[in-house]
Parts: sequence; structure tokens; C-alpha cells
Amino acid sequence: MNYNEIYTTALNNVLDDMRKVCPDIQHAFVYNEGGGIIAGSADITQKVMARVVDAFDDIFERAEAIGGVEAITLNGNMGTVKLYNFNGHYFIMVYSAKADVGYVDTIVRVLVPTVLKVLEKLSPTPLKNAIPPPQPEQPPVEDSTLTGIPTEVPVEELKLELEKEEAKPPPAPEPEPFQEPSPPLEVPAVQLIVENIGGLLVPSDTVRVDGETLANWENAFEGKKIEYVEIETFDGKTARYKVKPLKDSKYAGKGIVQIPEKAQLALEIKKGELVKVKPVIE
Repeated sequence: MNYNEIYTTALNNVLDDMRKVCPDIQHAFVYNEGGGIIAGSADITQKVMARVVDAFDDIFERAEAIGGVEAITLNGNMGTVKLYNFNGHYFIMVYSAKADVGYVDTIVRVLVPTVLKVLEKLSPTPLKNAIPPPQPEQPPVEDSTLTGIPTEVPVEELKLELEKEEAKPPPAPEPEPFQEPSPPLEVPAVQLIVENIGGLLVPSDTVRVDGETLANWENAFEGKKIEYVEIETFDGKTARYKVKPLKDSKYAGKGIVQIPEKAQLALEIKKGELVKVKPVIE
């Protein structure tokens, strides 16, 4: 059984166990960010699961503007549909109207992250080659009786050569040319427009910058990953934040920096203003 099969089997077992503990869960399945269905209960067809995924896609596109979603609940007369987002894994639960929502929610939030954490530690490892690498062929030793050239140097001659080498004064080291230390690489700051970033779990110490801008900075620093940026306002206030690429594709190439509201208050700026942003290399 390969790693993908282990992954799918484990998630299927999780769904089955949750339905045993909570019989009010009528249907359940899991898919990833790319829309690929990973696991699902046997009583729901692939076609139905695909239609449910398409229905949630429009909600996700709208939610990206406010920083994404952690969970979505849709209530109806016949029951409830709930989606949980665990680091790019989307768990869909359909349960009856009489279900204890709080109990189901507790089971999902305790059991699922634990299983995902265990699965993340499992990774396929390539088999090591047990056959030793071939050894280079050694040149054959010539026989002095055939070539007339001695294959061994007499001990007395070898001692004499060593004494001559030791008697020679050591050569004077050549002076190395003086080189001035090169100044540290300084990447100029770029001016970006402030845009809001929101959501339930958005950290206040992280901003988002266009992925192309991050790639250009990393190329300038010989591939070193950019983890922090310094933001400077035109009033002279500066602050350092963690940086991640923009999630929303509609902001790509538009000179946007998404900044949490708490950070905007600290810098005394607001949406639509210009700030200077430059990478920080430690």
C-alpha cells in the first residue's frame, strides 16, 4: 500500500468513526484545495460530492477578500450542512435537524486535527541502494624484469632526497592583494497601496505582498527566502512584519500590500494610502 492509499484509508476511517459516535451525521466527505475528493462515505456518490464542492467554490471566492474562512454552516428544514477548513483540507458534514450541533462540532475539531497531524509526519522515503558503488580500477603494476625500470626506490636514495628537501628554505608567502570588503546588498523599497486583510484567524503580525515581488527580492539575495519586511509610512513610522504571498489572484501585479487592521492602527495609516515596503535579511 502506497502513501496516498494510506492517507485516503485513514481519512475514510475517521469519517466512519465519527458517524459511529454521532449517528446523526448522515453523510461526510473530504476534499482538498484543488477540488480533488480524497475520501467519502460509501452512501454518497462522486457526482453528488462534486456538485457540493462546486456550490462552495463561489463562497470561497467571495471569502478570500476578507481573509478566508474557517467554517461554513448552512441550515435547512431537513438538516444542516457544515464545512470545516483544516489547513487546506475541507471536511463536509451533513447531519439531521435533530443533531446536537455543539457535540458534533466538538468531535470534529478534536479528532480531525489529531489525525491530520499524524498523517503529516508520514512521508514516503526513497529506498537506499544497498549495492556499493563500483570501485575505480587500479592500474596494473609493471614488472621490472620485463621493462627494465625498477618499481622500488632504494631506501638510502629516498633518505638522501628527503634530506635535500628539508635543507631548502621554505618559500616566502606571496602577499595577497588587498580587497576592500563589498558593501551589503541594499534592495530599494517599493511603494505599495494599503489594502485590508481580515478574517477570523488572521494574525496581526503578518502582511501579504504580491508573489512576483517576493520572487524578485529572493533573486536579488541569491535565492534566500524573504520572511520579514519593513513597512515605512510617509510620516516616518516604521515597523517590521512577517510576510506571505497574496492569496487573492485579483490583486496580483497591482502593487498591493494587505495589512491587518491592528497594524494599520499602529502605523496610523488606512486603506488606499501608499507605504514603502522593503525586505529584511538577517
